[in-house]
Amino acid sequence: MHIGCHVSIAGGVQNAPERAHDLGCECFQMFTRSPQGGKAPELTPEIINDFKILNTKHQIQNTYIHTPYYINFASQNNRVRYGSVSVVRDELERATLLGAKYVMTHLGSAGDLSEKEASEKTIEMLKKTLDGYAGSAQLLIENSAGAGKIIGDDLSEIAEIINKVNHPALVGICLDTQHSFASGYAWRDFENTIKKIDAEIGLEKIKLIHANDSLTEFNSKKDRHAHIGQGQIGPEAFQNIVKFAKEKNIDMILETEHEKVKEDIELLKKLRD
Repeated sequence: MHIGCHVSIAGGVQNAPERAHDLGCECFQMFTRSPQGGKAPELTPEIINDFKILNTKHQIQNTYIHTPYYINFASQNNRVRYGSVSVVRDELERATLLGAKYVMTHLGSAGDLSEKEASEKTIEMLKKTLDGYAGSAQLLIENSAGAGKIIGDDLSEIAEIINKVNHPALVGICLDTQHSFASGYAWRDFENTIKKIDAEIGLEKIKLIHANDSLTEFNSKKDRHAHIGQGQIGPEAFQNIVKFAKEKNIDMILETEHEKVKEDIELLKKLRD
């Protein structure tokens, strides 16, 4: 398994591999467009070629793409809902061009809909997103921290969505350690938490791990990342999480604050090796 972090694409995606290398990444995650909105920058053949050459030069094993923050498959606003479909599909096509392995997305918020209605709407929109898609990049759903009516804090809910979408490109989840801790998965009680995850979705559905400690306490429903071993999840739990990821060959991506992310990468590598 490989360890890396989220990397900036300032100046173009072709600059990301070198930044990743400078931070000590073996794999990395990026946006391919502004996460806040606006048109996606064009991926010219030259940019794609430079990106691939630099990944090879810097021995980057895998690259991952995160969709923008505004995705909401359950929005009651048609424009937002269909815009989400269009953007996630475009990210899958762009990821295929760049040779990225996975695209991960959040699902959005139920708003005024019931949980059941939001789930049905999400399934319908994900089916539209993947209709006719035949690219190499695959889609992952990222679990949420559970604030308000955000969809996807419960892994059994995500499992049901994946099963009902029933498309070969939707292969599993990106498991965020902080989000799961904040939504009731007690990483300090490692064995029972792994059993719970296995029962709810199946361990084979974990395709990528976002490695983040938690600033907020267990079951807080708040999305607040801390540096590894310096939050409420703690160093011992991360030893177990890294051991699990290594056994299952699951890459780990850090999304901690950039001034100390290099130390976090080194720490995870120490735990692994």
